[in-house]
Amino acid sequence: MIERLGPDQEPAPAPARKAVSVRHARVAAGLAELERWLADQVRQGLAAAGERDWADLARRLVDAQAPGAAGIVSRLAQVRAEDDWPAGLLAEYSLLHLLAVAYRRRAELPEPLARTVLIRTGFPVTREEVLAGPAVRDRWHVLGRRDETHDRLTARRVWLRGHATGRAALILTFAPSGRQLDDSLVTGTAVDADLAFYPGAAPLRALVATRDPAPRVTAGPGHDDTGDTAIGRSTTASYDLTAAHADPAGRVDGSVQADATARVDPAARERPAAGEGVAGGAPGGAPPGVSPEEAMDEVARALAGDPWIDSWPLVLADVVPTRTTLGGFPLHPRARDPWRLLAVSGGRPVTVAAEWTPRGLRPLTTWDDDTVVVV
Repeated sequence: MIERLGPDQEPAPAPARKAVSVRHARVAAGLAELERWLADQVRQGLAAAGERDWADLARRLVDAQAPGAAGIVSRLAQVRAEDDWPAGLLAEYSLLHLLAVAYRRRAELPEPLARTVLIRTGFPVTREEVLAGPAVRDRWHVLGRRDETHDRLTARRVWLRGHATGRAALILTFAPSGRQLDDSLVTGTAVDADLAFYPGAAPLRALVATRDPAPRVTAGPGHDDTGDTAIGRSTTASYDLTAAHADPAGRVDGSVQADATARVDPAARERPAAGEGVAGGAPGGAPPGVSPEEAMDEVARALAGDPWIDSWPLVLADVVPTRTTLGGFPLHPRARDPWRLLAVSGGRPVTVAAEWTPRGLRPLTTWDDDTVVVV
């Protein structure tokens, strides 16, 4: 099948084209087997397959050079362990089938969606290719982060939101278990930066292309002027986490100098994750938020562009959290009873950053006057 080139892409050398063609043939065979396997599961019933079957299928997809599809399969055991597993398993099977069919018919798709399908299947995008694309300049609010460990590799997701553009972004970094991850993007701060987004129909993941130094802040009463580049402070700020947030390599995403320092309240020493707690807010307070209705529209647009999206950052304005909902959105089962968020709200409307997932929202951060609280 002939692959279409983007407007800025040069034809690959003949050996590279041959290697790509060989890989496409292997991926096509692997995904054709996946389609047959899924058809068998529907005929036999959702309870027919088990953890060993999914592990074997994932290995075969890796052998077929489709690691993206294999990653989806490898999560099926977790879905099977949930209380509502029949609906969840059927949804995952549907997305796998959609991916296999979309790959087979990718020549009929719009170019951004076809590129999304290749990336979801497991075709890599190089760092150089991403940084060569257009960059988006903005003041990016750091909404929150989440670490996940799989197969001795820790992945850190850092969610950003553009102040002027309102654009969502995800900075994703990896490190072997036990090794320190980049800590330079501190929840509750904001950075002036250019982000280069990965290609696709609903771009979200990005790299920090360039980042401006934060403005020098004059120390307040009781503090020496040490030249800190704190972006914002709480009125009760007194505890310096410079060392806790410094990247030993002094780099952000391997390309730019770390420059953000957070001032936090002493109570933040008891915090849910290292480097997170109660911190000084970015200039201007909370990032611009949207209504729940606008947030639903945003998620719908993202899913229309990339049906395989499993998370998306939102900033909800003037919402009153409850033990099971936030702005009309259900909370993720593992995020229910968010006592820290409920305590900050006290029944009043607040601005909340949250991670949307198909199973509900995961609250990340909330803003109360001039203070930002990681929940």
